[in-house]
Amino acid sequence: MNDPQATRLPQLSQLPSIDRLLNATAASVLVAEYGRDEVKRVARQALASLRDAIRARQTVTIDVDTICLGLRVLLEGDSRRGIMRVFNLSGTLLHTNLGRAILPAAAIEAVVEAMSASSTLEYDLASGRRGDRDSYLEDLLCRLTGAEAATVVNNNAAAVMLLLNSLARDREVPVSRGELVEIGGSFRIPDIIERSGCRLVEVGTTNRTHLQDFAAAIGAQTALVLKVHQSNYVIQGFTAAVDERELAGLCQQSDIPFVVDLGSGALLNLEDFGLPHEPTPMEALARGADLVTFSGDKILGGPQAGIIVGRRDLIEKLNANPMKRALRCDKMTIAALSALLRLYQQPQQIVDSLPLLRMMTRNLADIRELAQPLVAQLMRQLEGFAEVDLIDCVSEIGSGALPDHNLPSLGIALRPRSSQRTRDESLEQLARAFRDLPVPVIGRIHKGEFVLDCRGLEDSEEFAAQLSGLIVDP
Repeated sequence: MNDPQATRLPQLSQLPSIDRLLNATAASVLVAEYGRDEVKRVARQALASLRDAIRARQTVTIDVDTICLGLRVLLEGDSRRGIMRVFNLSGTLLHTNLGRAILPAAAIEAVVEAMSASSTLEYDLASGRRGDRDSYLEDLLCRLTGAEAATVVNNNAAAVMLLLNSLARDREVPVSRGELVEIGGSFRIPDIIERSGCRLVEVGTTNRTHLQDFAAAIGAQTALVLKVHQSNYVIQGFTAAVDERELAGLCQQSDIPFVVDLGSGALLNLEDFGLPHEPTPMEALARGADLVTFSGDKILGGPQAGIIVGRRDLIEKLNANPMKRALRCDKMTIAALSALLRLYQQPQQIVDSLPLLRMMTRNLADIRELAQPLVAQLMRQLEGFAEVDLIDCVSEIGSGALPDHNLPSLGIALRPRSSQRTRDESLEQLARAFRDLPVPVIGRIHKGEFVLDCRGLEDSEEFAAQLSGLIVDP
């Protein structure tokens, strides 16, 4: 049956068929690169869009080569929708949306090896029998922290959930009101406690909690006391918190475990590197904690993981929980974390080995030396569109680590010149142009400028090499 709209709108009948489009020379190149099925899928979308435009009486160009150019744009856009490498110049070193910590080379090599061949994931070479996937990690963690035992799951929220479900299900867990934090993605400690099958008992007030508050909250239904490190915010002013040693003593008298969730967690004294102090699991254990949980992909600088260290009898209960299998780490995480922890056995070389620590401790002179040639290059590239300057700025560590400490840095500030667009539109265009580069560049818009914070830039040569592809419309 003839389409009556085709009579009224002749361009509809001029659209090529799918077969004609796919057999075109320009499309054959796409088929070789992306596969026939994928090109056909995108071609259907493109033709449907052209039909809609014609029916809306919009002006369209019906030319096979032009349509194929549009298909390439769609296909390239799809290929950039998955996880891909970016330059993180946002000023947040541990950016949750950008993958947090960059792994050290040793960890990357360990992951590649684990992926590319069979491995001893759960195999004991000495006995020739099945082994435990956590055993080597446990050995390393016990050596580094002094704990009796350790176990690892896929993130720190999972570590807290496994711990609570194993030790406190259907019982009460007192927590200071000032420690009922919200972590990334709107996950909250009270929600995790509830989903773990426990009953939260709020203790003290938001700004002040005392030992007697915990003593009054502990009863026959109390399973354990949980202390949560305020890693992603700071309460200042008229405040009070219970000393961990005193709280551990109270728990010991009451014969219940004392658990500390460090959130971020560090295995080094960061003050040795000119940074503020961050509580370590070694300190928490020395103050009487029975179990300590912390993250692998924050200050530690490794893969996403939740680490639990402490008393052997309690760790054994966690490992016996069926949830442990659901939350366990895969071989790539275990390989990366093992390699990372081995680096911590050589603390004198850790700055050179660990990208995060290297970025946190870079001095301004080194950042300036790296940034100045890039300023000159961007001046040439963006001449007539934007002013380019090297400015003082501050970086933050991010992901809830050291929230009240900023690092002095230098940034390349791009200020659009006056044009027909508004300043906000020009800034958004700049940000998009940098995101459209082969290796997307993520900066930040701040006070009328697009800023590229150079503290997080390590490979300046690769960054500079792709700037010639930066396209902006004056």
